[in-house]
Amino acid sequence: MSTVITAANAPAALGPYSHAILTGNTLFTSGQVPLVPETGVLAGDTIEAQAEQVFRNLESVLAAADMTFANVVKTTVFLTDLADFAAMNAIYATRFPENPPARSCVQVAKLPAGAKIEMELVAVK
Repeated sequence: MSTVITAANAPAALGPYSHAILTGNTLFTSGQVPLVPETGVLAGDTIEAQAEQVFRNLESVLAAADMTFANVVKTTVFLTDLADFAAMNAIYATRFPENPPARSCVQVAKLPAGAKIEMELVAVK
């Protein structure tokens, strides 16, 4: 049985999808872009500002499922420019200081809303 997870403190979906789906003890999040929930606009022009907002949005989705970053087992990061990899990594490391989850990171041509970064998670209770 699956449960739709909706986070009050994350931006509204830009299409017909849920913030996350909880199946058993496993949470699959949709990708989060760096939209500020209160305004619906991008959180700055830098990868640092945008990565911080993506993590805030994902933290809200995890919290709505009674989880934290400690529950995350896999991440997928999408960047529009791999030159931003080191800056993203520095922020990423603050959320996963020990035993980081498995991760994929790829460069893509474009992301929704003109974002520089999008990230999705898989977490287990």
